[in-house]
Amino acid sequence: MRHLVDTLRESHHLNDEGYEALLTSEDAELLEYLRREAQRVATSVFGQGIFVRGLIELTNVCRNDCYYCGIRRSNVALPRYILTHEQVMQSCQAGHELGFRTFVLQGGELPREKAPWIAGLVADIRARWSDCAITLSLGEWPREDYELFRNAGADRYLLRHESHNAAHYAKLHPREMSLDNRLRCLNDLRELGFQTGTGIMVGSPGQTIAHIVEDIKFIELFKPQMIGLGPFVPHHDTPLGQFPAGSIDLTTRLYSIFRLMFPHALIPSTTALNSLHPEGRVMGIRAGANVVMPNLTPASARENYTLYDGKAITDPAEGIQQLETQLNRIGYHIDWGRGDYKEPIKTL
Repeated sequence: MRHLVDTLRESHHLNDEGYEALLTSEDAELLEYLRREAQRVATSVFGQGIFVRGLIELTNVCRNDCYYCGIRRSNVALPRYILTHEQVMQSCQAGHELGFRTFVLQGGELPREKAPWIAGLVADIRARWSDCAITLSLGEWPREDYELFRNAGADRYLLRHESHNAAHYAKLHPREMSLDNRLRCLNDLRELGFQTGTGIMVGSPGQTIAHIVEDIKFIELFKPQMIGLGPFVPHHDTPLGQFPAGSIDLTTRLYSIFRLMFPHALIPSTTALNSLHPEGRVMGIRAGANVVMPNLTPASARENYTLYDGKAITDPAEGIQQLETQLNRIGYHIDWGRGDYKEPIKTL
C-alpha cells in the first residue's frame, strides 16, 4: 500500500478508503515509510529547525463543562486562578530573554466581560515586544470579541474542533455547546485574518476510525495554517476520567498524514504526548511535527492548569536545555524565529 503514501504526498488527498487503510494498517514497513516520507517533507520545507512557542496558561477558570477536561467548571476540587497583567508581562519578559519570539496565551473560557482585559494584554505584549508573534487559544467567543483580539495585535488562534461528527461531539460536551458554534468560531477567525488552527483529541471516548476520517476530510477542506493533535489523556475528576488514554501510534500516524497533506502547516508535537511517553515529543517530531511549546507559566499557577492527569511540569530554562539535547540527538535544533505560516509558492 505504499502507493497510498505516494499519492498523498503528491496530490495531498486520498479517498475515504485510503485514509482508513493508513489509519488501520498493521504493516510495519508501510507505517515506517509513511513516517519517513512525512519527516522528509517536513525537513524539505523547514530544514532541521523546530519552532518553539512560549506557552502561558492564562487561567484555569472556564465557563464550560466539557466532560473530558480537568478545568471544567464543575470540578470543585481545583483551586482557580487568573494570572495578573503583571504576571503575564513578567512571563513574556522571561521568555523573550530566553529567546522566544512567539507567545501563546492559552486558558479556559473566561466570562465575556473579560474580553477587553484579554485585548489589553495582547496590546501591551504587542507594544513591548513588537518582534514577537502572539497566539491565542482561549476557546469560543462571539465574532466581535475575536475582532477585538485581532485589532489588539493577535496573530494566530488555535481552536480545536475536537470532533466533526455531531453525535460524537455531543458525547464530549454538555448540551449548551454545539459543533455548529465551534465551526462558526473557526470561520470567523479565518475571515478576520488570524492564522487559524484546528484539530482533534485522538482516542477520545466513543471515537471511531470513521469519525477520524470525517475529521481528516473537514481539515482537508478547511485548510488551517496550524493543526493541533494530541492523544486523549483522562483526568480523574471528570465524567470521562475512567476511559483509557489515546494511542501515541495513532496520534503520530495522523501527524504524518497531515504533514503529507499540508507540507507548510505548523504542527505542534503536543505536551500530551510527553505525558504518555518520555520520548513522546521526539516521536511527534520524527513523524512530521515542527513546533513545540515549552511552558512559561509561573510555577505557582502551572500545577493547577490540569487539563489531564500526568502533565509534565518543567522549569522553563531547564526545559529548553532538555529540549535542545533531545533535538540534537535526532539531528534537529531549536529555531528561535517567529515561525509564521507562509503560503506555499504555486508554480504553473
